[in-house]
Amino acid sequence: MTRTETLDVTGMSCNGCEQNVVNALESTGGVESAEADHEAGTVEVVVEEGVDDATLADAVDQAGYEVVA
Repeated sequence: MTRTETLDVTGMSCNGCEQNVVNALESTGGVESAEADHEAGTVEVVVEEGVDDATLADAVDQAGYEVVA
């Protein structure tokens, strides 16, 4: 079973930034897909049950961006 999470992400300013965040999230275990929108500052992530928000935030942080509450 999957669920969709919407993350507010700061630091994305272009399509390349979007791709960096998507790549980081999609390489995380339990993440099925991600779609970023730098203009809105959001990322929609489809994840399997059991993947927590901290795991997603860590992947975004490692890509050089920040999830805001």
